[in-house]
Amino acid sequence: MYLITGASGTVGRPLIDSLTDAGARVRALTRDAKATSGWPSGVEVVEGDPSRPDSIAPFMAGVTGIFLHSRAAAAVPSEVLALAKDHGVRRVVALSATNVDEPADHQPSRFQGDRNKEVEEAAVASGLEWVSLRASFFAANTRLTWAGQISAGDVVFGPFANFAEAPLHERDLADVAARALLSDEFAGRKLELTGQRSLTHAEMVAVIGTVLGKTLRYQEVPADVAAKAMVTRGFPEAFVEALMNRYRRLAGQPGLVTGGVAEVLGRPPRSYADWVADNASAFRA
Repeated sequence: MYLITGASGTVGRPLIDSLTDAGARVRALTRDAKATSGWPSGVEVVEGDPSRPDSIAPFMAGVTGIFLHSRAAAAVPSEVLALAKDHGVRRVVALSATNVDEPADHQPSRFQGDRNKEVEEAAVASGLEWVSLRASFFAANTRLTWAGQISAGDVVFGPFANFAEAPLHERDLADVAARALLSDEFAGRKLELTGQRSLTHAEMVAVIGTVLGKTLRYQEVPADVAAKAMVTRGFPEAFVEALMNRYRRLAGQPGLVTGGVAEVLGRPPRSYADWVADNASAFRA
């Protein structure tokens, strides 16, 4: 039995599919069990809050491995893993990030609740077999930032056209997480996982256009203008500031590309074009 925290999220949901496809038994932990329709048959859905370990204690029984999401258990990862160890859990796979060792004020996800470093350190110190998944930029982030503009027109306005990442398909990350839970091969590893190749903001927008069959262009705007627009749209100011810090520091450099996904899965990562094709409806009016 595998306990998945953050089960209804960007990584947790496809991880459930990867595990059930492999014949594994899954216990999906969510804060809202009513929002879980359409999940694979046989998945045990339980309601609890990892930030309150006592609320999930009953769900540790019979669990072999746990997937620890860096946001779901951000406040108390050590307490969650101590509880897991007390109940005989053998392995933890922790979600971290490739930028985990960068300055905190250059890690935007920290200001949305992720505690990648703390969760990774808790896994290493837990006394369990552990694997840390240091994931790169999620391809899914481009849906959040650009889908509205692309569905409404042909120009994407944003900062730092030459900032580059290697976008990671969430299904690749989920497949790696499943292998790490099911196999002994990667115990004690911090796996750096990226997409297939480095793409600038401008190149990503062009890829979206190619997949959609339309001509799109990225129009760079000053960072302060972009930051104000993001805050107006509801993004926390601290998040926006950290994002711009990161853009300024790394603009013009290629994004990190590693062989981590291929090492674990024995195949190349899915391309960004693959991800866009899988999510094309989000970019259409």
